[in-house]
Amino acid sequence: MFSNYFLKSFRILLLPFALPYWIGILIRNWFYDKKILGSTSFGIPLICIGNLSVGGTGKSPMVENLVILLKDTFKVATLSRGYKRKTKGYALAGENSTALEIGDEPMQFHIKFPEIAVAVGEKRVEAIPELLHDRPETDVIILDDAFQHRSIKAGLNILLTDFNNLFTRDFYLPTGDLRDQKSSYKRAEIIIVTKCNKNLTEVERGNIIKEINPTAGQNIFFTAIEYSRPYHIITNKEKGVESKLEVLLVSGIANPRPLKKLLEEYSASYQMLQYPDHHIFSFDDLEDIKKAFNEIKAKDKVILTTEKDAVRLIKFTNEIKELPFYVVPIRHQFLFGDKEKFDKLVVDFINNFRQSHKK
Repeated sequence: MFSNYFLKSFRILLLPFALPYWIGILIRNWFYDKKILGSTSFGIPLICIGNLSVGGTGKSPMVENLVILLKDTFKVATLSRGYKRKTKGYALAGENSTALEIGDEPMQFHIKFPEIAVAVGEKRVEAIPELLHDRPETDVIILDDAFQHRSIKAGLNILLTDFNNLFTRDFYLPTGDLRDQKSSYKRAEIIIVTKCNKNLTEVERGNIIKEINPTAGQNIFFTAIEYSRPYHIITNKEKGVESKLEVLLVSGIANPRPLKKLLEEYSASYQMLQYPDHHIFSFDDLEDIKKAFNEIKAKDKVILTTEKDAVRLIKFTNEIKELPFYVVPIRHQFLFGDKEKFDKLVVDFINNFRQSHKK
């Protein structure tokens, strides 16, 4: 609690730097809005997943949600920047790809969905033609974290905002977490309020919709985090989180709060080793993890981590295969029975786009 208070107090002192940052993004967006800077369209359905802030709003699970929805009907590809990878330029995930080469989130997609094309490229306007050259059968491309990448014009923009840190209540970097204008929400066709309480009421829902003030034609959805049964990082064997378990949580993600809340509810107790977002784990980190785990005196104990962290730890296969090291899958649970409506909007967009672009 003290550290959070200190951090907030410190960030308030950075307010003078937030003003030039806001002016900078205001000018940039104005150049795009006035078409001084151009946006490129492609003759293929592009679905953009993004947010207005830094930090975790659930983009990766939403990409996975779309892949699961579409992969049996369409030839799906994902395109990400490949944040914190050790390579540059365009790359298509292959049999021997690693998280260091393509980034942790694209590697996660590649491992879970080996049948789809997973590509990375900082300059997406250049990467898309290369992706289509490599995979000409592609029907739809999901752009991961590309809402600010305005050099590309996506046909369907899905904007995520965290229920606990709505963009309407946030402030600009570095005082707050916003990396784009609040008014940019108007460019999205779909807005999803993520990480809601599963018992969110209709009144609360209505108040948030009123606060966001959607434009005509915008659709707003609400999702909660849903965790599946953990599986072993190497063997994939499943294990339930039980009340008697002592847990060592290893986290290198932007926002581990929901996972901490899960452990507070379902485990006997937990300790956490927290690393920076997208952290590249070293052998020293692995030794620290082993040491912390061995210091837990309980007989029933496990190590838990996220899927995004797991792809950066899998390189230590020989060192961790004998440890009770488990991964917690996460997905979006649509509230108020709206999943069917969301799915229909996405599929209809693709079908309508393809119909309108038939020669």
